[in-house]
Amino acid sequence: MSTTLPYKKLIKLEADRLGFISCGVSKADFLEEEAPRLEQWLKEGKNGQMGYMENHFDKRLDPRLLVPGAKSVISLLYNYYPSVNQRDDTYKISKYAYGRDYHFVIKDKLKSLFEYIKNEIGAVEGRVFVDSAPVLDKAWAARSGLGWIGKNSNLLAKKTGSFFFIAELILDLELEPDTPVTDHCGSCTACIDACPTEAIHEPYRVDGSKCISYFTIELKEEIPQSEKGKFDDWMFGCDICQDVCPWNRFSKPHNEPLFDPHPDLLAFTKSDWEEITQETFGKIFQKSAVKRTKFAGLQRNISFLKNQS
Repeated sequence: MSTTLPYKKLIKLEADRLGFISCGVSKADFLEEEAPRLEQWLKEGKNGQMGYMENHFDKRLDPRLLVPGAKSVISLLYNYYPSVNQRDDTYKISKYAYGRDYHFVIKDKLKSLFEYIKNEIGAVEGRVFVDSAPVLDKAWAARSGLGWIGKNSNLLAKKTGSFFFIAELILDLELEPDTPVTDHCGSCTACIDACPTEAIHEPYRVDGSKCISYFTIELKEEIPQSEKGKFDDWMFGCDICQDVCPWNRFSKPHNEPLFDPHPDLLAFTKSDWEEITQETFGKIFQKSAVKRTKFAGLQRNISFLKNQS
């Protein structure tokens, strides 16, 4: 198929109609700059127990190995910034996990977009991805002009901050690539200064094995005693480096009802969380990303926080 601008416009309009806040296109080829960085990061063990990061190394860097004949990567952003946050005096979970598990919500929208593309354009082959396959989401989104990779290694956008999910459509349809944007972190070090575990050990370099999100979600054994007093009451994930980022003053509340939190999530005090039962866990986090850590994992995290002193 030949490069056609109208196709790209059609796709972006439909993405907007489906609720995505941004949509950009990049050429599906080898991620040359990212390859040595990823290799070094893994070599240094910055992935901790996230062994899956070592799998499919080549596929992470070349989308044509995931989708034969791939020509374009369409990157999309979906807002999850809540209108109401948890109370200040309680154990906290990352904002992305307040409501329904994003994998299901966004995958349905991506499938709708893919069907639309096939109906409007014709025989197009490809796959949809939502943080569930070896795809370097942030690298592709940056290539597609949706933002830049900040010093906290998150994708940042001038108009929307960073509280959004990143998803992709990898297609054998050739589209004109968008232009990457420049870095606007400047001399700011807010995220580096605020990280209590020093996971952001230098600008643009994050030690995944030191991140609070890693300890509270990925780590399956006991949290090391050396980390006591550093978690700032985060029991699932962590938003510190995003909360302090100046660009997130432009974050606007999402309008996705499925991402709205269970009322108990907003009302619970520390003692409520400390007394949580399996049944209540299932009720508050039904179809939530928090289920990834399971009831026992959340209990472990709460116990660790409770006994920090």
